[in-house]
Amino acid sequence: MIAKNYLEYIVREIHTTIVATVDDEGLPVTAAIDMMAADEHGLYFLTAKGKGFYDRLVKRQYLALTALKGGDTMSCVAVSVRGKVRELGNERIPELFELNPYMKKIYPTEESIQALTVFLIYEGSGEWFDLSKKPIERASFTFGGAEKRAEGYFITDACIGCGSCAAVCPQNCIMTERIPYVIAQEHCLHCGNCLTACPVGAVETSRTGRKCKDYADL
Repeated sequence: MIAKNYLEYIVREIHTTIVATVDDEGLPVTAAIDMMAADEHGLYFLTAKGKGFYDRLVKRQYLALTALKGGDTMSCVAVSVRGKVRELGNERIPELFELNPYMKKIYPTEESIQALTVFLIYEGSGEWFDLSKKPIERASFTFGGAEKRAEGYFITDACIGCGSCAAVCPQNCIMTERIPYVIAQEHCLHCGNCLTACPVGAVETSRTGRKCKDYADL
């Protein structure tokens, strides 16, 4: 899927998300926020200008969110997004109310609607995580021109093919057909077992900032 498909999935299949912003003391604050629409420009949502959430958005111009769908952990799909936001004002409110008719019950009059404003998450990155599949399915995406960065664990040319990493991988996602071994990133849990188990330090995390081989490159 492309980024637009993931954003549309959030709106259509999940809708209510848990959003995190940062307050004046640098501490995280969460709120349940409905994502009202998505298109090639990003994700749209509404908030009232009198809320602390609005103040944090205006000051920080950044947020992170997680959207979950599933009856339990093993049937769960999670989509996380973090990115830049900007205020669009009230021009698109009629359109978003048409797409989300329940909003008319919360703000029933033209006067009450004046409290609302529209925000757009216009640039950011995200991750898709599906635990309902075996092995698990993971994918990352960016939108709005955000830079895509490698994430997870990677096996370098220092690999000696001993099999220690593959033996402790809970998703059996380490390809051992050749040396160096390669991690199938789309199935990796990011648990770090391979990093701990490798006797020669051949496994690195993207947090080291080094460029390593990816399964998709082979």
